[in-house]
Amino acid sequence: MALHHKILIGMAAGAVAGLTANLAGVSWLKSLLANLDPVGTAFIRLITMVVVPLIVSSIVAGAASLGDLRRLGRIGGKAVAFYLLTTAAAVVLGLALSNLIQPGSRIGPADRDALASKLSGEATSFVRKAEGAASLKDFLLKIIPRNPVQAAAEFDLLPLIFFSLVFGAAISAVRGGSRAGLLSFFEGVSEACTVVIHWIMKLAPYAVFALLASVTSRFGLGLLHSLLIYTLVVLAGLSVHCFLTLAALVRVTARLSPRRFFRRIAAVQLFAFSTSSSNATLPLTIETAERKLGISQSVASFVLPLGATINMNGTALYQAVAVMFIAQIYGVPMTLGQQLTVVLTATLASVGAAGVPSSGIITLIIVLQSVGLGAQAEAGIALILGVDRILDMARTAVNVTGDLACAAFVARSEGETGWEQPAPADM
Repeated sequence: MALHHKILIGMAAGAVAGLTANLAGVSWLKSLLANLDPVGTAFIRLITMVVVPLIVSSIVAGAASLGDLRRLGRIGGKAVAFYLLTTAAAVVLGLALSNLIQPGSRIGPADRDALASKLSGEATSFVRKAEGAASLKDFLLKIIPRNPVQAAAEFDLLPLIFFSLVFGAAISAVRGGSRAGLLSFFEGVSEACTVVIHWIMKLAPYAVFALLASVTSRFGLGLLHSLLIYTLVVLAGLSVHCFLTLAALVRVTARLSPRRFFRRIAAVQLFAFSTSSSNATLPLTIETAERKLGISQSVASFVLPLGATINMNGTALYQAVAVMFIAQIYGVPMTLGQQLTVVLTATLASVGAAGVPSSGIITLIIVLQSVGLGAQAEAGIALILGVDRILDMARTAVNVTGDLACAAFVARSEGETGWEQPAPADM
């Protein structure tokens, strides 16, 4: 059975178990399923432990094998342009749906205040984290690591990517046997990481069951009912962006059948949905790009880690809808100028969002403050926190889809056509 079918069965079984416990109100079953969370967390830790060695070895080997720094700059420029344009398009789509459907106008003041009071403590914690966020100047300076080992230890991927690119470019300039030895070492590390990924992914269906069962057993069905329109608007926007916007770009820019594309990346989407983490999904994303889409290591190893760090298409769309929802529910009109500010701020803020669960909440606070909704930020965040986990899962799946669409575009623009060959057997 294909891996994505196994993951889908695990997801379905976990969701059914959790929802059954929730709807039936069986306290012992809810407690049992909630206690499965460490199983899912352990699995995420297993797959995450491969991320740093995989990124370093893949990027160094890919950059060194290019042998042309101009090509490396060209690939990077294409990837960043694709990520920024698709993120801006996602924000515009989110704003358009919010203006059309007006999800925040459907909840009265009494229900609004009752919802906000339930999770006010968690909202306060997120606001405090946002206050400590780095400025744009500090963020740009942070890209250059003082100590790459420290960046690796702190799981700070953007500085690690920068160092790996520089080191790989330096290896390409080395002559003689030293270059071959270094290149062979990093290629060997990358291959060893791939073997570890194969071992870990055998546990994926069981871990996905644990993750989904734990989440759905604790899910507030009453909150979902109250925030149903808001939730549906976000999910509709994510679906349109994924299966229309990104699918069209795959067809036009990569000249790849969207049906074939989505069939080959299904396991990545399902895994991202289950874990809510682009970083945890990254090893599988790179493996899928190279094995299922036939994208070269030099493109996949650079474009995909960069995407996991700066590309948050789904997160940006969610932020646009959330900002409009909070403004509407508090009766604050949003002018065209303010909505354009949302487009710019959400696009740029998504670049700094970490690829971990709920990181979009922190950048959402920054977007709210940029349009004068700072006073409503804490209460607004408390309103939507109850349904954030399910939306976080969906937007992460869209984020990784955007990463792979960009990799396919860059690969085609560089003359690669690996996906024209039959896909190998599933892992």
